[in-house]
Amino acid sequence: MRSNQFLQLQLPALGEKNGVYGRNLKTYRNHPTKIITQPGIVMKVLRRKRIILFIAYFLLLVLTMLNLANYRWTKEPQQCNLQMRSIPYQDRSDIRFLYRPSLAKKRQLVYVLTTWRSGSSFFGELFNQHPEVFFLYEPMWHIWQKLYPGDAVSLQGAARDMLSSLYRCDLSVFQLYNSPGGKNFTSLGLFGATLNKVICSYPLCSAYRKEVVGMVDDKVCKKCPPQSLRLLEEECLKYNTIVIKGVRVLDVNVLAPLMEDPSLDLKVIHLVRDPRAVANSRIKSRHGLIRENLQVVRSRDPKLRRIPFVDPGHKISKKDGADYHSVGAMEVICDRTYRSLWTALNPPSWLKGKYLAVRYEDLVENPVKTLRNVYQFANLSANLDIESFALNMTNGTSSSSKPFIVSARNATQAASAWRTVLSIQQIKQVEEYCHHAMAILGYERVRTAVEAKDLSKSLLTASKL
Repeated sequence: MRSNQFLQLQLPALGEKNGVYGRNLKTYRNHPTKIITQPGIVMKVLRRKRIILFIAYFLLLVLTMLNLANYRWTKEPQQCNLQMRSIPYQDRSDIRFLYRPSLAKKRQLVYVLTTWRSGSSFFGELFNQHPEVFFLYEPMWHIWQKLYPGDAVSLQGAARDMLSSLYRCDLSVFQLYNSPGGKNFTSLGLFGATLNKVICSYPLCSAYRKEVVGMVDDKVCKKCPPQSLRLLEEECLKYNTIVIKGVRVLDVNVLAPLMEDPSLDLKVIHLVRDPRAVANSRIKSRHGLIRENLQVVRSRDPKLRRIPFVDPGHKISKKDGADYHSVGAMEVICDRTYRSLWTALNPPSWLKGKYLAVRYEDLVENPVKTLRNVYQFANLSANLDIESFALNMTNGTSSSSKPFIVSARNATQAASAWRTVLSIQQIKQVEEYCHHAMAILGYERVRTAVEAKDLSKSLLTASKL
């Protein structure tokens, strides 16, 4: 009671004058004492703050929706306007650098799929002479030499991996097959380098010019200074067409991963020849193909029954042994050729429009027409100099049959030389190995030795490809 009375004495009543200061005391709603004594006021204040925050949030949401409605949203990146495109890139940090257009069209890549002694050296020379082609001759030779002895089938993956690098102008892959502790590879260290127009011509060498059609003299090219693979890579990048000719990929299906690769535009030209003519040429060049013949023969299926190679009672000599491997290799070669032809007859999506079969006999019979068809397939244009070169090389007066040498000769006569050289036993054996491929390619079988030697009768029919 006393305390209450004390408060009543100390605090004057509302509206009452303060006798000391001579003015009325006013009580404000926000006075701390009154807030504490009236909790309802606190709830009203908090309620008003909540309403204000809700209104602010609603307005922010409305503004965001309006902004999105005004923005054209697409799933693809927005294209820069013409004004932005005209401004050059400052550096790689510029976001437009990531979406820059390709500076050059995708290279046209060509692989000449063939086998030994099919006229492939001459056929490859038609690309080697073209001024717009970067040509490589038998690069997989390095694999077979380094991994000898092996078998042909087991080396297919390594060959494909090398092609994948070479078509990207990455020549460092050759270092994998260099001798341990050996010197670094140079441009002249590549197989067939001394006959290569790119390696022997300006700017790598002053001996020749790429645009001038004509065979390279290997004795002249050997005097060219060896260049680093890096410089050869830089030269490779200047060309929009890269052509590689090889005999060590046995089946077009091996190349499927490369042909399905969206970063590569790879086409295949399948150069074929009468297997009996191939066998005859292999026998003639047996000393130069000893390793290759052994590696191919090692891939044969040992369970298959084979007809005898020589007549009963014939004494086998060392020559017969070499001939045996030369002809015996045809079993593997024709089996893999047939697989390629069957795939071409029933092409999967990765092969459609990317495969062209060329018969050697058609090439030498009508070189200009065949050359134009081949160049058109490879997106190249033929000129009179190259057409004259092809015509002269197939209609020369020379009858030389030296292997691995490209020279002007009567190619039509050379194409049918097997008919008078091979024994009927050798012919029958090759036909036994290769009759499936021969039927697709239009090569007729012979029944007797007399029929084989009758050159007035053509053994060529229309190809099914």
